[in-house]
Parts: sequence; C-alpha cells; structure tokens
Amino acid sequence: MVTPLEPPKTSAKAILSLVFGLFVFFFPFSIVAVILGHLSLSEIKKSAGRLTGDGLATVGLVLGYIGSASIPVILILAAIAIPNLLRARMAANESAAVASLRTIVTAEASYQDMHQDQGYACSLSDLQKAGLISRQLASGQRSGYKFDITVCSAESSGGANTKFQAIAYPITPNQNGTRAFCVDESGVIKQDGDGSASACMEKGAVLQ
Repeated sequence: MVTPLEPPKTSAKAILSLVFGLFVFFFPFSIVAVILGHLSLSEIKKSAGRLTGDGLATVGLVLGYIGSASIPVILILAAIAIPNLLRARMAANESAAVASLRTIVTAEASYQDMHQDQGYACSLSDLQKAGLISRQLASGQRSGYKFDITVCSAESSGGANTKFQAIAYPITPNQNGTRAFCVDESGVIKQDGDGSASACMEKGAVLQ
C-alpha cells in the first residue's frame, strides 16, 4: 500500500519572520525578523519540499534589514529631538512658574484687602483657605517647581504685614527648569539663571 504524501507545510519561522518584519522601525523586532528569516530559508532548503514559505521568509528578511538599516537614523533623530523636547518642557515649566507667582501676587493683594488688620498672608495655605489660590499651588509644587512664601513681616511690632516674598525654583534643576523666580509686594518678578531662590531674592535680574 502506497502511503500518501503529506502536503507541504508553511514554515513557522517564515511566518514569524514576516510578522516581526512588519514592525520595521522597532529595533529588537527587525533583528529577530532577520534571524528567523535566515533560519527558515535554511530549514526550507533542507526539508526536501516538506516545508514552504520561502517567499514569506524573504519578505521578512527584507523588512528586517530595512529596519536594521534605519536604526542609526532613528538614533540620530532621537539625539536631536530629545534635548529639544527637554528644553521645551523646561521652558513650559518656567512660564507656568512665572504665571503662578503672578497669581500669588494678585492673591496677596486681595488677602491684604480682606484682612487689613493682618496684612499680607505668610503662607500659601492661608491664601488657599481664603479661596484665592488653588489647592495644587498651595501644596507648594506645580509644573516641576516648588513654591513658598519665605518673608512676611510688618514695619512695626504687632502691626499688619506690609512685606512678603514668594519664590519658585525647579524641583530638579536642569530637568524641570534652569531658572529660579521670586517676587515681593512690589509685584516685580526677578529671576536667577542658576536656579537659586536665595540668589534671586538677593541679586536677581528683573524678568523682561
């Protein structure tokens, strides 16, 4: 009795090579596609017709090689884009910090009008309790910056507070931002390029 010949099967490695090759711009997948493509072609050649799928393996190989060749280009683009994204994020954080200080100045002016016997508020929490700033800003952290009211004083003992200073500085310098900002009751916002809150209050340059 003659045993019927089994129909040829498609190489599983060839199929996987094509699947991984479709993810052409993903580094690990393109390498896997190349490896599986070569293995499947070798396997098909040795199978004496029992395996097929050389076309799938060839396509997987081509896509894998395209993906591998694009890796240097992707790395170069990433090296250019990542620093630009970091700078853009820091610039956004710095702008948000300045806006928050302006909010604090406005809130302090309102607080002084509401509490003439006390004068300016000496903490962010006091401003929040009065409904003048958000809970997030009152927590002292927002958009990668820390905020605080460090100076609050009266001209005479027991009198209303006539002075205040508010500061904003990056939580992680050179990652969240590079500059520190400060403001007092005059409403003039100053900056320090090194991110030092104390230097900003002592000799900060007026923000243009």
